[in-house]
Amino acid sequence: MLSSSITPLQKNPDFRGMKDLIIRQGRKDDLPEVLKLVHILAEFEEASDQVRTDIAHYQEQYDAGLFEIIVAEADDQIIGMALYYPSFSTWKGKMMYLEDFVVNPEFRSLGVGQLIFDRFLEVSKKASCKLVKWQVLDWNEGAIKFYKRNQAKIQADWHNCLIYF
Repeated sequence: MLSSSITPLQKNPDFRGMKDLIIRQGRKDDLPEVLKLVHILAEFEEASDQVRTDIAHYQEQYDAGLFEIIVAEADDQIIGMALYYPSFSTWKGKMMYLEDFVVNPEFRSLGVGQLIFDRFLEVSKKASCKLVKWQVLDWNEGAIKFYKRNQAKIQADWHNCLIYF
């Protein structure tokens, strides 16, 4: 695991009305809830029909070490997550790619996303990454503002290229 040196739990009692908010590394048994959050994100992005993976594939790839997750858990319920994996930049070196980052809509604007993102950055720094990278939809103004507040450089001059098999 990339993040074994990260403290496994961050507890914040009475965080905005929640008894316990825990930011921790995800486990295999969290994957069904992670997949539900992926579906929530896809619905928000108006792309629900494009999620083609299933829980068996998630479990297989998690077991293979292809990705890791950070989860936010409030009152024993997973309410947010970041799914990420290491990659390589030929110009900068080792980097971390943030594939998906989502907080359940009823828990947004409470600071949960910031705590998840902070943990993601911490994990990436401890893994000796030179940068982190992700995508954001050009119409997602809330996310763009969030990333800019976190000093992200938004590169509008690059286009995504995809080939599906």
